[in-house]
Amino acid sequence: MAGRMRARKPETQPARRMRGFERTSGLLGDRIRAAGEKRGFAVTRLLTHWAEIVGEDIAGAARPVKVHYGRQGFGATLTLLTTGANAPLLEMRKEAIREKVNACYGYAAISRIRLTQTAPTGFAEGQVDFTPAPVRKRTIDPAARETAAELSGDVADEGLRAALEALGGKVLSRSKRQGDQR
Repeated sequence: MAGRMRARKPETQPARRMRGFERTSGLLGDRIRAAGEKRGFAVTRLLTHWAEIVGEDIAGAARPVKVHYGRQGFGATLTLLTTGANAPLLEMRKEAIREKVNACYGYAAISRIRLTQTAPTGFAEGQVDFTPAPVRKRTIDPAARETAAELSGDVADEGLRAALEALGGKVLSRSKRQGDQR
């Protein structure tokens, strides 16, 4: 038995990847998370979905730059980059921004918000673009729309029926898209 010892795999061996095509998000997920964590963003959703979290008006005026955790442990400080003209307006809305960001985290992670002002041009390696990224409009599959209309046909209230049709069409279209990707 002593002569038939098996060679052990080194513990630092990288995980085996799937065969075939892989999603880019799966390949770059660790690198994106590491880059975000350098700036203190434990939840990268705050960076990637900034316009959805705080709203289009605030996202057009400010960008998250850094989350700094203090020594006391009583919450973190979120640093936002904005232009000088928008700083007084954002100063008045700090509490609302803090509540929306904490809702994203799921707990009171941010206790303070600090605003940093810059010119709209000439920041670091170029310009800071304060216009939010366009939100993609998703198309609803006509078959899913018909199915949703059939399912909500018994509802007497016209407004409620229209809302249920719209919701059902989006849910059914989404489930078909996810089924196609798998």
